[in-house]
Amino acid sequence: MLVLAVTLHNIPKGMAVGVVFAGRLMGDSAITAAGALALAIGIAIQNFPEGAIISMPLLAEGTKKPKAFLYGMLSGIVEPIAAIVTVLAAGLAVPILPYLLSFAAGAMIYVVVEELIPEMSQGEHSDSGTISFAIGFAVMMILDVAAG
Repeated sequence: MLVLAVTLHNIPKGMAVGVVFAGRLMGDSAITAAGALALAIGIAIQNFPEGAIISMPLLAEGTKKPKAFLYGMLSGIVEPIAAIVTVLAAGLAVPILPYLLSFAAGAMIYVVVEELIPEMSQGEHSDSGTISFAIGFAVMMILDVAAG
C-alpha cells in the first residue's frame, strides 16, 4: 500500500513540474527557466527520502538490498513521465492540477495515519519517533505560513 501511495503521490508532483515548464515554453514571462529548474531540482531532492520510505520497510521485511532500492527508485519514475505528458497536454492538465495535488496529499496523509504513525509508536524508540514527527510537523507548518 505504501508503494502505491507514494507512486500515486508522485504523479501530480511530476505534473506540477510539467505545468511550470509548459508555461515557460508558452512564453509566460512570470516563469523563468531558473525557477522551473529550481522546482524540478527541489522535487528531485525531495524524492530521496521518499525512495527511502519505500526501500527501508522492504529491507526490514527481508527484501534484498538491490530489489528494495529498485522499488524505491521506480516509485519516482512516474514523475518525469507525468511531467512530459503534462507538457504535451498542458491545456488539459492545468485546470485539474489542484484536484490532482489534493488527491496526492490525501493519499499520503492516509498512509501516514493508517500505517506509519501506529508503527512509529511501537518499540523502544517510540518517544524519539513521536517527538521527531511533532518537530517535523511544526517546522513544515511554520514554513507553510512563512512561505505564504
